Amino acid sequence: MQSDLQAATRDVPAHVQVVQMVTVGWVSKFLHAAATLKLADQLANAPKSAAELADPIHVHAPSLHRLMRTLAAVGILAEQPGQRFALTALGEALKTDAPGAARATVLTLSGHEFESALDRVLYSVETGKTSFEKAYGMPLFDYLAQNPEFASLFNETMIGFHGQEPPAVAAAYDFSNFKTIVDVGGGTGNMLAAILNRYPAPLGVLFELPHVTSDALVFLKAKGVSERVTVETGNFFEGVPQGGDAYLLSHIIHDWDEDRCLAILGNVRKAMNATGRLLIVEMVLPEGDMPHPGKLLDIAMLAIAGGQERTEAEYKKLLSKAGFRLTRVVPTNSAASLVEAVQA
Repeated sequence: MQSDLQAATRDVPAHVQVVQMVTVGWVSKFLHAAATLKLADQLANAPKSAAELADPIHVHAPSLHRLMRTLAAVGILAEQPGQRFALTALGEALKTDAPGAARATVLTLSGHEFESALDRVLYSVETGKTSFEKAYGMPLFDYLAQNPEFASLFNETMIGFHGQEPPAVAAAYDFSNFKTIVDVGGGTGNMLAAILNRYPAPLGVLFELPHVTSDALVFLKAKGVSERVTVETGNFFEGVPQGGDAYLLSHIIHDWDEDRCLAILGNVRKAMNATGRLLIVEMVLPEGDMPHPGKLLDIAMLAIAGGQERTEAEYKKLLSKAGFRLTRVVPTNSAASLVEAVQA
């Protein structure tokens, strides 16, 4: 099947492939419109036409029909007799309460905050600075602290964007021998909850900024692990909870430049038990020109947060500077890997 796909691609002229790469970005904007209108929620109970939906959601019926027709062409909706449209399985995923947080992820990744940064990606390439800060006058995480509604949406997005990873990480690495797992900057606790639900022995500490903890408490309770998790607030640039024997950094290191990564890792090294493990969950990039979603994410991190994705060799170098020794990289059944390290 893969060889057939490659052969089909070779039959398409190079200039056509390049144009297709550009126009595929239009789809994200159409999905954003559908998510903003909560179109999937409107169609949850029965197929409807644009004429039936226009007044309740305050839009122009003929234009809505054209949007719905396009969404049907990309598999989100299915057109039925009478110009009515029904949800497909992909469309079901865009409902507000659907598992996987696809709607929140669409609203964030194709919304104006991230789009404004990516529109200025050339600035980041020219200067090495974040274009998000150029667009909004402050770094991403300061913006999140000042905009709680967007911060909640961002937290949901992290679940949607990395949704396949927590069960894959929990299955790929043996956490059973740890007494206490400290999840540093763990968001609402999605990764920690997946690990604790698979391994009944360890206890967890979720360490996050204060504005995240209210969402975290609700999420951990919904996942059935709140009684095994202590939620602590603080700033990992100033310190992290003491005495854990496993310190989990899931998509933290890729957010920051090297100096700030070294500050975080230094605080973890001071806090952890002598025999403890540092566990970094990230998209470890393959060498060479092998395709990998992390290579796309790498440029997004440059523009939006000022961080980067790394190869195994680059992680080894970074960890050595922080006083750690990389022991192994554990692949998972997802795009992410687990980088294990101990004190050097």
